[in-house]
Amino acid sequence: MKDRILILGKGFIGSRISELLGYPTTSSKIWGLADALRLLKRRNCRILINCVGSTGERNVDDCEKNPQKTLFLNSFLPIILAEACFRLKVKLVHISSGCIFHFDYRKNQPLSEDSTPDFFELFYSRTKIYSEMALGSFLGIYPLLILRLRIPLDNKPHPKNILTKLIKVRRVIDIPNSITYIPDFALALKHLIKINATGIYNVVNRGGLRYPELMEFYKRYHPEFEYEVIEPKELKTVRTNLILSTKRLEATGFKARHIHKVLKECVEHYSQYL
Repeated sequence: MKDRILILGKGFIGSRISELLGYPTTSSKIWGLADALRLLKRRNCRILINCVGSTGERNVDDCEKNPQKTLFLNSFLPIILAEACFRLKVKLVHISSGCIFHFDYRKNQPLSEDSTPDFFELFYSRTKIYSEMALGSFLGIYPLLILRLRIPLDNKPHPKNILTKLIKVRRVIDIPNSITYIPDFALALKHLIKINATGIYNVVNRGGLRYPELMEFYKRYHPEFEYEVIEPKELKTVRTNLILSTKRLEATGFKARHIHKVLKECVEHYSQYL
């Protein structure tokens, strides 16, 4: 079945999914519907996993530097792919983002997939909302699967890995956030494809991670490492902090590990590369 599943995009997420699951990848440029149809026909795939997106060179603030590229990759390309897949009866798995909500820790429960995206203050988030709202019109009509990933944590160094980022900046906020541990994300993706799931799923680990907790685990293996806890306002950036529900994902039979259960495994493996 692997030869009928194709990953579009060889960035951080696409490359790691391919490495962990063995699905082939392509970096083919899709500028319009004809390009998408040509790719699907040439590769004769049954499932297309869209891992293409713009998150900025350093962080999501950089998306403002090239708004045309960000809009195309995050908003327009998913629509083009959905139309091509619809025409050729190919299942589209679209990797989306969970950074699309406001969240009040005093009032809100973990946000479900039925919550309405409302975080429009950040351009990156708006572009992800646009694509979700557009693709939402296919739900129930076409076998579309949308997976919301949030703040990727991986056991290998990479500039997009939150652990790598925090080690570099050494300044962290102390607010619990939903996190996606990439090895677990790959397993969830494989599971949802196997059961032919459709609709929207939050694919995060259970619970919330405070960044100082991750830094303290890192210090166990690197005692010389020092970091500073700061107030969110000191970041001088627009960000959303939130907790997503994993109930829908777990209702499919997938066991989502608590984020605290993966930290030791993650940091131990990560440290082997240093």
